[in-house]
Amino acid sequence: MKPVVALIGRPNVGKSTLFNRIVGYRHAIVEDTPGVTRDRLYSDCEWLGKHFRLVDTGGINDRPDAQFVDEIKTQVDYALVEATVAIFIVDAREGINPLDQEIATYLRTKNVPVIVACNKVDTVDLTDQVYEFYNLGFEIIVPISAEAGLGVGDLLDEIISFLPESSRDDDQDPIKIAIVGRPNVGKSSLTNKILGQNRTIVSDMPGTTRDSIDSFFRYNNQDYILIDTAGLRRKSKITEDLERYSASRTIDSIERCDISLILIDANTGITEQDKRIAGHAHENGKGCIMVVNKWDIYEKDSHSLDKYKKDLYLQVPFLSYAPIVFISALTGQRIPELLELIEYVSEQQNLRVPTGILNTIIEEAVYMTPPPTKKGRQLKILYGTQTGIKPPVFVLFVNSRDLIHFSYQRYLENVIREAYGFTGTPIRWKIKERSRRS
Repeated sequence: MKPVVALIGRPNVGKSTLFNRIVGYRHAIVEDTPGVTRDRLYSDCEWLGKHFRLVDTGGINDRPDAQFVDEIKTQVDYALVEATVAIFIVDAREGINPLDQEIATYLRTKNVPVIVACNKVDTVDLTDQVYEFYNLGFEIIVPISAEAGLGVGDLLDEIISFLPESSRDDDQDPIKIAIVGRPNVGKSSLTNKILGQNRTIVSDMPGTTRDSIDSFFRYNNQDYILIDTAGLRRKSKITEDLERYSASRTIDSIERCDISLILIDANTGITEQDKRIAGHAHENGKGCIMVVNKWDIYEKDSHSLDKYKKDLYLQVPFLSYAPIVFISALTGQRIPELLELIEYVSEQQNLRVPTGILNTIIEEAVYMTPPPTKKGRQLKILYGTQTGIKPPVFVLFVNSRDLIHFSYQRYLENVIREAYGFTGTPIRWKIKERSRRS
């Protein structure tokens, strides 16, 4: 695993702004409202040939009326256990805050080197105020402006001085898995159960997860990134800017993942919003697994599982290729089966059908069920080849694109799936017109 660099500090000192500055794009949600970041947010970074994993944490708060104070502190504790070096971010404009002193005392109890990033030093007038922060008891103080980018290079130079020389990016590409669904269906509980720790804050309050949270884990010698996303609400119910950012991040997470776990509440069943989420994953060519959660509390009989599957496929016929697994994120029921299924779907996404075999399959399919005629003309498939994976892409060369009906294209897809599987992944077609040579 890459060394971890943790960003620590009280609320609203600019941790997420610095995180985005180092990462190079707007990954963490940034708002003037304290407490926007609650969980740990990770991203891979590189500076002068050294690779590390940067983690943004929630603001440590001592206000009794603040939400999730203890849970955020637990997340910070986890981050510091992993960390090779901690970046303690303070606000130069405000000077030393009593909470800064408490955090400094807390950090001194941890076995991790600390760099103080004195943020919001965006004018020369503030430079002298930096020296005040040596009273916190740490040797390395770096003045920066995360918003303007000033001094961030100097900070990164200090960071990599603590990293081992062997921190090269020679890991295999991880498989990215996005857990998507409506609010409060158990996404964070599933994340924590897979990881074996309280990686994200879990609450009955919808909207607890605001950012898309990346977690790294290894299973059967393969690296994975698990993305816990904020729940998607209907657009009519998205009233706050913060929720709008969260919804946008969820869509971004689907677009950057390899496999989407579409989480459905067993007792509620699949809703119109679930169908929209599933449709977004399907249209973006992502691997899809339908995960029915809370199966442990669903009232069922001996026929419930088969009936539930049949009803589910009837409601989302475009996901007929997607496997269904029934789990309990609370008890861990069938979590190992889900992990095996993720591994299998990843393999299916990367399948390639040799051109010779593909054309044999197509020829036999045409022989068994010839394409229908249209105005006296019949479709002729001249040649087929697979040109892509994730999702699999097949190119068909035909005598006329106007003659291929979507129903016959679907028939060919079913024949190819029967022969090769492609479980859990959509298939894309490209139809090209070419005249048969005489």
